[in-house]
Amino acid sequence: MPEQAATRAPILSVLEVVKKTSEFFASKGIESPRLNAELLVSHALALGRMQLYLNFERPVSDTELAAIRESVRRRGKREPLQYIVGFTDFHGLRLKVDRRALIPRHETELLVDTLVARLEQPPGRILDLGTGTGAIALSLAKAFPGAEVVAVDRNPGALALAAENAVLNGLEGRVSFVESDWFSGVAAGEFDLVASNPPYLSASEVGAAAPEVRDHEPLTALESGDGGFLDVARILADAPRFLSSRGLLALETGIGHHARAAEAAKASGYSRWESVSDLSGRDRFFLCWR
Repeated sequence: MPEQAATRAPILSVLEVVKKTSEFFASKGIESPRLNAELLVSHALALGRMQLYLNFERPVSDTELAAIRESVRRRGKREPLQYIVGFTDFHGLRLKVDRRALIPRHETELLVDTLVARLEQPPGRILDLGTGTGAIALSLAKAFPGAEVVAVDRNPGALALAAENAVLNGLEGRVSFVESDWFSGVAAGEFDLVASNPPYLSASEVGAAAPEVRDHEPLTALESGDGGFLDVARILADAPRFLSSRGLLALETGIGHHARAAEAAKASGYSRWESVSDLSGRDRFFLCWR
């Protein structure tokens, strides 16, 4: 008798792939496994979330399944979802993300919202320290179209990524990108607003972070010395020389930093300062005026 033909694996529907992927992610301890599964499958199939739901019953081709499996393999190793799909959304912008820079957090959108709401007059000059993907600089350039915006980072790779994001969002020419270790490479002059989301985690906090953070994102953008306060302290001390007469310094900080930040602000001669809570009620942002 002739040998039986090898049994072909059954063709899976989109919904079946989503379910199997979700179960796999759950077994790996990934938070929101169903959401991760839907986002990865929709990205691999070039479908929006709503289109994905409308195509749940359609079969997945072998080529499509291979692409999904590669993405699932990477996510199963706890690589951040944003690095796999290659982008994240931030304050109305779509930003390219990769290992050159920290993934912008949605909490930082609240910093931009706070600045837009608090500034009584549009700032003429804005400085973004440690720009990374350019999230803060580009959001502020969009919010204040008349402002001159300067974005600095000591990592040339991050600066290149931020410049790419300026082009992707139609903001090329609106932001100048400068390689600088905080203020060291910033030309003399005054800014009405200096904003920064500097490294503010301690070594122990980084060690306790999720694998997506500690194993994949650039540690230099996360960890700072002196219990996470070193870079915050440097910026607080040096910013007055670059602020206009009523200029505002706005920082994202770590948990428990605000008492020390207030002491540093007083020592550096700021006229006033305040803490702003995030959506969980924790002091996250520190604002101070020259």
